Amino acid sequence: MYRSPFVIVLTLGLSFIASAKSFSGADAFALTRQAVALGPRPDGSPAITKLRAMIRQHLSTLGCEVISDKFTAQTPDGPLPMENIIARFPGKSGRAIAITGHYDTKKMASFVGANDGGSSTGMLLELASALQGRPRIDDVYVVFFDGEEAIHDWSDTDSLYGSRHLAAKWTADGTNRRLKALINVDMTGDKNLRLTWDQNSAPSLRSLVWDVADSLGYSAAFPRQGGAIEDDHMPFLSAGVRAVDLIDFDSQSTFWHTPRDTMDKLDPHSFEVIGAVVMKSIDELEQQK
Repeated sequence: MYRSPFVIVLTLGLSFIASAKSFSGADAFALTRQAVALGPRPDGSPAITKLRAMIRQHLSTLGCEVISDKFTAQTPDGPLPMENIIARFPGKSGRAIAITGHYDTKKMASFVGANDGGSSTGMLLELASALQGRPRIDDVYVVFFDGEEAIHDWSDTDSLYGSRHLAAKWTADGTNRRLKALINVDMTGDKNLRLTWDQNSAPSLRSLVWDVADSLGYSAAFPRQGGAIEDDHMPFLSAGVRAVDLIDFDSQSTFWHTPRDTMDKLDPHSFEVIGAVVMKSIDELEQQK
């Protein structure tokens, strides 16, 4: 029986899509647990060095391009080596979408940052697994930011080290001009998930993501209320990139930046919700010119 090359390619393509991994909240939760098991992960610690190796090892199995963006941050404690880790899943359009979050933790005694630093790490690792092998229209960058936390006290110069560095680098090399959107995730693994309707985020992108959440039945986790948040999306907004922050700041306020930010505060279902919304938001964005 003759089958045209088009039919063969189409059949193989559909088979490949069918076998692609779905985003798993349970797997994202397990990856978060692995990161948190390393202990406190502030910059300059042995634990963050181990976490970088874990991130790179995971990404190396996925067939994506892994980019190491090393730099030296000027901090109140002097120069400090940092590293953004970027996974690129290539598309064909020449445009790009970035999904970002930070992997460092605040330098505090006994602070393991299960939600703040851990959940974004686990979510992005699982997102990269779910993106593996899927045909892409646009390039998708999965970015693990270093140095989100202030070394001492939050200020314009003591915070967001990794995102400030990458926003400047991507402005210089033209990547920011190719970005359709940047979606930042931070503290999205906690129980009773309720994200902040961030007033700093780009309104059109914020509405797109919240509309996606509504369409998936997750309106309760995406209320349309909240104040202005300063996070890793801010340097990109300043650079002219359409960016949104997905962060649950209220639900975890009782354990934020305390030793109580531990794995028992997290829920695999919250990871499932964020993963589904981000995956569908990527699909929606790829349909935009």
